[in-house]
Amino acid sequence: MKTFTIIRHAKSGWAGFSVSDFERPLDDTGLEEAPLMAKRLLQQNIKPDFFVSSPALRARTTCEKFCEVFHQDIHQIEFHDTLYHAPAEEIYRVISTLPNEYNNVALFCHNPGITDFVNSLSDEFRLDDMPPCGLLSVEVPVTDWALFEAATKKILFFDYPKNQSSFSSK
Repeated sequence: MKTFTIIRHAKSGWAGFSVSDFERPLDDTGLEEAPLMAKRLLQQNIKPDFFVSSPALRARTTCEKFCEVFHQDIHQIEFHDTLYHAPAEEIYRVISTLPNEYNNVALFCHNPGITDFVNSLSDEFRLDDMPPCGLLSVEVPVTDWALFEAATKKILFFDYPKNQSSFSSK
C-alpha cells in the first residue's frame, strides 16, 4: 500500500521584474501557512517518508517547511526540474520513478498542472483550482510506484489554509 500527497506551493510574493518567476519567494502568509498545513497533515496521521519537489524557490521553501515539521533532513529532498510548471502527465511520470522503498511520499509543485493532476485521480473529486498550500492525499493498493497511474485511488484527505472543514475519509 502506498500513500501519496500532492501539495501546491504556499502563497508566494511578486517581486516585480527584479526576480524571475523561478526565484519568486514565499510571502509572509506562505511562510506561516506551510508549517500549518504540514501540522494538519500530521494530525491526519499521514507522515511522508520521502519528499519530492520542483526546484523553484516557492515550491522548494514550502517543501522545506514541511520537512521541518516532519523532522526530515532537507538535504534528502529529491528535486525534479521537470516539476516546474509540469502538466499532469509529467507528475505521473515522476511518480512512476519514485523509489519503491518509500511508502508515503509528498510531492510539491505548481498550477495549472497540479489541478489537472488532482482532477485526474478520481471521478468523485474535482477542483476548479488547487489553492496555494492546498494538499490532497490518496492511498493506492500497489507496492510499485510504476503502477500508481493505473491503480484505483482512495482519497484520504484534502485541505487548504483557508478551509474551515477539511475533507477526510479516515
